[in-house]
Amino acid sequence: MDTDTKSGNDNLLDAKALSLAYGTDIVLHDVTLAVRQRQLTVLAGPNGSGKSTLLSLLARILKPMRGAVLLDGQDITTIPTRETAKRLGLLPQTPLVPEGMTVYDLVSMGRYPHQGFFRQWSQSDEVAVEQALAATSLIDLAGRAVDRLSGGQRQRAFIAMTLAQETPVILLDEPTTFLDLRHQNEVMDMIGRLTSEFGRTVVAVLHDLNATFQYADRIVFMKAGRIHTVIDDLHLCTEDLIGDVFDTTVTRFDHPVTGRPAFLPIPHHGNRL
Repeated sequence: MDTDTKSGNDNLLDAKALSLAYGTDIVLHDVTLAVRQRQLTVLAGPNGSGKSTLLSLLARILKPMRGAVLLDGQDITTIPTRETAKRLGLLPQTPLVPEGMTVYDLVSMGRYPHQGFFRQWSQSDEVAVEQALAATSLIDLAGRAVDRLSGGQRQRAFIAMTLAQETPVILLDEPTTFLDLRHQNEVMDMIGRLTSEFGRTVVAVLHDLNATFQYADRIVFMKAGRIHTVIDDLHLCTEDLIGDVFDTTVTRFDHPVTGRPAFLPIPHHGNRL
C-alpha cells in the first residue's frame, strides 16, 4: 500500500500524521498527505472511510487529536481566521443561503475576507465578482435568487463565490451530490477549469468513481480511516485495487473518448441480457 509522505515547496497544504477520534472511536489514523499545487486531488473511498473527516481537518473545521495541517508551512490553527480565508476556500456539501439572496450577492460574499474596518467595498472587489460570474457563465443570472436556480446553476454560483474569494486553495465536499448526469458533468467541467485555467489547487471529496477518473489529476484512496493508496498515474489503477478499496468486484475499461480508465461493478447475480 502506498502512502504519500512527500512535502516541500511544491505544496501549499500538507497533512502531517493526522489522527482524530469521536470519543473512543478513532476515525482517522496517522494520515500524512502533501497536496500538490495546481492539481485536482480527489479523496475517494467507501462511506465511512474518512474522506470528509480529512477534508474537514484540512479546512480547519475540525481540530486533530494528533498531528497538524500546514498551510504555506504554518500550522493552520495558528493562522487568524480572516487570513486563512484569504488563502483557503471551502464549499461544503450542503451550503445554505438566506431565502431570496441573489446570485450576485452570494458571489460577493466571497470578498468578505478582503474587507475590514479600514477596507470597504472597492473596484477590485467589483472586478473579482464580475470575473467570477463571467467564468462560471452566470452573468445573465446575477439578479436571480439562488433558491430559484437549478442544481447545476446553484453549484456554479457557489463555485463562483470561491473564485471571487481568490484563494489559491479550494476544498470541495461532494460538489455533485444530488445532481443529474448533465449538471454533474457541467459542474465537473467547471471544477476541472479551476486548476487548468485559474491555477487553483483543489481538493475534492467525490463519490462518483468514474467522474473522478475522468477529471482528477491525483486520487487518494481511503479506507477505514487510513490512506490506502495514492495514484498519480491514473492509468496504473487496477481492478484489484478498486476491488480492495470498495470490497467489491469490478471490471475495467478505457473511456472511448478520454482514454482514461473507468470501472463498473460486476453484478453478483450473474449476467442478464
